[in-house]
Amino acid sequence: MGKISAGSLSGGAVDLVLSCVDNFQARMSINQACNELGQTWIESGVSEDAMSGHIQLIKPGELACFECAPPLIVATGVDEKTLKREGVCAASLPTTMGITAGFLVQNALKLMLNFGDVATYLGYIALKEHFPQMTLRPNPECTSYWCRKQQAAYKIRAAEAAANYVPPPAEEPMVEAPTPNEWGIELCDDEEDEAAGAASSSGGAAKLADGVMFAHVSSSQEKPKVKAEDTVGGGDGGVDLSDLMAQLKGVQG
Repeated sequence: MGKISAGSLSGGAVDLVLSCVDNFQARMSINQACNELGQTWIESGVSEDAMSGHIQLIKPGELACFECAPPLIVATGVDEKTLKREGVCAASLPTTMGITAGFLVQNALKLMLNFGDVATYLGYIALKEHFPQMTLRPNPECTSYWCRKQQAAYKIRAAEAAANYVPPPAEEPMVEAPTPNEWGIELCDDEEDEAAGAASSSGGAAKLADGVMFAHVSSSQEKPKVKAEDTVGGGDGGVDLSDLMAQLKGVQG
């Protein structure tokens, strides 16, 4: 408890406790100390056959402690030494241990540096490549007195936070001002667009800014530029088309 409450580099309480022990009794000791001090910690472990592992974030009062949902051996009070098999080295597969340790450190970084989603419980089952996730809430009937006390304190803090919560002001939509341009291009509504199209189809000259011209023009726009005397049968004294054909036949004869 002294290391947790005054073992940081600044001499105060540590930010986070990481549990990497290999027996339940040690976990119970860490759990009891963190419950009494209200210290956040992350429990981790690998199964005896080294084929699965897990990490569990524990915030006293907010998330389940180690005693809220203890393993069967802890709940029944059986001496865990009696479960050790002769000649078997528990958790001896470094790959499973490395993966679990990676989960532990990655979760610690996200929690302390405040980024990403922090897992409250993340498991790893190597035989099935399965990664179960869940959130374990405190047990109101937890056997730990300090856990129940932290639960009551957390409820008071949560109620005060909810009462003092002030929603952020709604952001007003930004209206962008029109950007001036040197070409004089303007947006118009549908009615203005239809009127301009009607004027163009009836031979009316569309108003263009200086330096802007049509790439293509219609016959109705080109018509006012053609002189009447240059057209067949147009203007005074024009030649009829039938007369021209008769003259053409005479020339050929």
